[in-house]
Amino acid sequence: MIAITKVQKWRSVSMIPLNNLIARCDVVCIRRLLHNGPDTLEELLDRHLAKEQKPILDDEEAELLNRRRLTSTRREALSLYRDILRASRFFTWTDSRGFLWRDILRENARKEFEAARFETDPEIVTRLLLGGQDAVESALEKLAERHRQEIEKERRGG
Repeated sequence: MIAITKVQKWRSVSMIPLNNLIARCDVVCIRRLLHNGPDTLEELLDRHLAKEQKPILDDEEAELLNRRRLTSTRREALSLYRDILRASRFFTWTDSRGFLWRDILRENARKEFEAARFETDPEIVTRLLLGGQDAVESALEKLAERHRQEIEKERRGG
């Protein structure tokens, strides 16, 4: 029954004279021109959606938020530095000049951290921290791979 009523409604709409539809379209167009509504979807959304406003912070709240952010990155930087020191323990061989790689790595890490000590841009700090973490992980992976190769050599030879 429902399908029959939909077909009947469609037939009744199709029986409306074409002039009547054009007249209705003109009325809609006139209303549209009188309304001066948005032309695009973005304009419509901008007009009718509530815009999120950033809360206004006074100087004390802004300083507290900045300190929290710096404390967090400072903690991460200290953690990375400790990881570098721990990882450098495994580099016990010397380079061509006779210096221990452990000492060279520690000295270079210290220089890198001192160079970036007063960096305040959060994007740069994050990039430096991520780069340092990646470098430590890759160095440890290479070290582990080298040890595996040495163990394989000993097994084959022994």
